[in-house]
Amino acid sequence: MADSELCWTPATALAEAVQAGSISSTEIAAAFVERIEAVNPELNAYVHFDREQVMADATTLHRELADGGPRGPLHGVPFSIKGLTSMAGLPFDSSLKPLAGGVGTRDATVVTRLKDAGGLFLGKTNAPEFGYYGGTDSHLYGPTQNPWRHGHTAGGSSGGAAAAVAAGLGPLAEGADGAGSVRIPSAMCGVVGFKPSLGRIPHTLLDGRHYTHVFHGPIARTVADAALMFSVMAGPSDSDPNSVPSDGIDYAAAIEGDVSGWRVAWSPNLGLGHVDPEVVAVCADAVRAFETLGAVVEEATPDWGNPEEAMWKGLWVPGYSCEYDVLDWKSQRGRVDDNLIEIFAQAETLTAMEIGRAEAYRGRMWDTFSQFMRTYDILVSPTLASPTFPLERFAPDWLDGQSLQRQLLGWLLTYPFNMTTTPAITVPAGFTVDGRPVGLQIAGPHRADAAVLRAAANYEAARPWADAKPVLATAP
Repeated sequence: MADSELCWTPATALAEAVQAGSISSTEIAAAFVERIEAVNPELNAYVHFDREQVMADATTLHRELADGGPRGPLHGVPFSIKGLTSMAGLPFDSSLKPLAGGVGTRDATVVTRLKDAGGLFLGKTNAPEFGYYGGTDSHLYGPTQNPWRHGHTAGGSSGGAAAAVAAGLGPLAEGADGAGSVRIPSAMCGVVGFKPSLGRIPHTLLDGRHYTHVFHGPIARTVADAALMFSVMAGPSDSDPNSVPSDGIDYAAAIEGDVSGWRVAWSPNLGLGHVDPEVVAVCADAVRAFETLGAVVEEATPDWGNPEEAMWKGLWVPGYSCEYDVLDWKSQRGRVDDNLIEIFAQAETLTAMEIGRAEAYRGRMWDTFSQFMRTYDILVSPTLASPTFPLERFAPDWLDGQSLQRQLLGWLLTYPFNMTTTPAITVPAGFTVDGRPVGLQIAGPHRADAAVLRAAANYEAARPWADAKPVLATAP
């Protein structure tokens, strides 16, 4: 197998080849090291990459296998970690210029599990400051380019992770999702991004922060790869009080089986407002795949109103207020995004009454969604209201002049499932006429992670996408 082919080989196939002895972890590492060194300067997907360490780790993995050591499910398979996730001794600065030089004191639980499974760590990926919006840019690291359209956003906040996977700079990437931050960039970069149910993957994104709306999740090019990575990261841990006992399901195997007879709700906008008509058209065509698979599709939307304000006042602004004492934010203009500083300013005036009302709304929203999903097996929608847009823009043009809340959340169809804590995945639906990726979001009821993955795998079998690759000027 040629080195260039290795960089596009699914993680499942790489794992099988290593186990069979037909390829070594050092050969895999050499291929990815070469490609990262050639392509990353163009994309800025990785913000920490150590060639010598990657090759040394690959050599250790190769020797362990040769000596009859443990063969984990990811033995020799490369993965990346988001810059906002802690790793001992590696940069841990929240992408903030004032915190440059900070290092992690411990490995997050997801990192430990990926390493224990034999995974080969490639590097840390780019994210915006504190992961505060659906793009990837910062004063410290600069922007990540979209592999499909240079000069356009890769999405965020796990933008470096999704861009790396889309560009063949690693088959597996860890991301974190507080309002869609795994699914947003995955949709914009034409890859798979899965946000699991609350507690499936122990959350240790930031020291001492155990939010109920933030989730680690896998980013990959295929559903099988995402399921494999999820199966490694999932499981209870005392590092997270919200983690739940194992359900005993092998997620990598759970994608098998059909969806014949399933009831599929199709919603063009989840009741959240404007969606680019071309995005709706691409997704409406994609949904027809479920009919060919024997499912029954009907248009339906949960009657949950517009939860945007509840998300903003109940979760987003209060969540960032936990970081209020990290810096004197008002003194950081020019070194920190003005919009992030504005979030902290709004935290100063947000009242307990407003937070309480938002929490009550979230509770009613859960009741509505739970009732709705008693009729349907999955809910399908566009992932985003817009395909990728130029890097200099903070949001799609129809949100110009509107509030920061609207510009952050008004183009996302992802955050409702952070509020309900239920599983949702984005898969490639196709492309706009001018070649920008469009994502299709598949959501399920409470803890129906296996069902969501199975639906996505069936869709992928009906409309495969993994052979589509962006053209990169610096690719070897």
